[in-house]
Amino acid sequence: MTTLSDIPGLTTTRAAFIERVQGEGRLYIEQPYELYSEENHAVWAQLFARMQDRWAKYANHRFLEGLATLCLDPTKVPRLEDVNGFMAPLTGFRAKAVSGYVPAYLFFDCLRQREFPTTITIRDGAVLDYLPEPDIFHDIAGHVPMHTDKAFADTLVMFGECAKAAAERVSLIADEREQVAVLTSVIKAMARFFWFTIEFGLMRGTAPGELKAYGSGLLSSYGELAHCIESPDVQRFPFQLEWVVNQYFEIDHYQPLLFIVDDFDHLFAEVERLITWVREGKLDHVSPGEPAISEADLRSFLVAARAV
Repeated sequence: MTTLSDIPGLTTTRAAFIERVQGEGRLYIEQPYELYSEENHAVWAQLFARMQDRWAKYANHRFLEGLATLCLDPTKVPRLEDVNGFMAPLTGFRAKAVSGYVPAYLFFDCLRQREFPTTITIRDGAVLDYLPEPDIFHDIAGHVPMHTDKAFADTLVMFGECAKAAAERVSLIADEREQVAVLTSVIKAMARFFWFTIEFGLMRGTAPGELKAYGSGLLSSYGELAHCIESPDVQRFPFQLEWVVNQYFEIDHYQPLLFIVDDFDHLFAEVERLITWVREGKLDHVSPGEPAISEADLRSFLVAARAV
């Protein structure tokens, strides 16, 4: 009988290495580059090649500049040390290999320290178009080119400051039930904000009426990158913080609603407002609905609050 340890490579959901390090309780790991199979490299090459025309047409120009800066090999899964060699001198950001899901506070605190938790597995070649969890193509080809831009990198750091502000606020609440209720609401608001900006954000282009994608969920999706700009089925509205933090989302289909920021200065200013709202208690009671907040996410914030 074939077991997981018999399957070569670092394919998402089928990597023996990931199963082992998770069993050892290791979240932050090294990238075992020698474990990538030829099939893994072939999947990267296929994903990378088919995005070229889409990126050229629909991606924000800062993404395209970052993509060129990183000098990614179009035929092989990238080495994180090579990516960091190009990126770190520009913005101080580094890709940090992880073995799986990073609880919310730890994730945002990594951003505050200019570290981006990066998945090292790559999707199966049979499911190129949809994956319910990140893989290295989503993280490196979708997220990381934007991390070479100083304004965008500084915005990511502010998300970390927002998480810190949430922990500090909760540390002042004595009742544990109230702590959990407030944190559930604040984390939900932060997740929605992150989703509608860093993952699925649109930005105004240089020509009148032009829109470009800067969100990584769009930039790593062959189908949705065109759909988000061209389809009449997508509602596109100017960014409104009050709306975004109260708007639920679902992950298993193309997004029917997207928000537009003017530029990266606008995005940075909105994250600053988000932090202010955390401190003022304006996010204590956002609307219910997706995303669900896991026990691990809550626990990560509670641990941080107790350490304040």
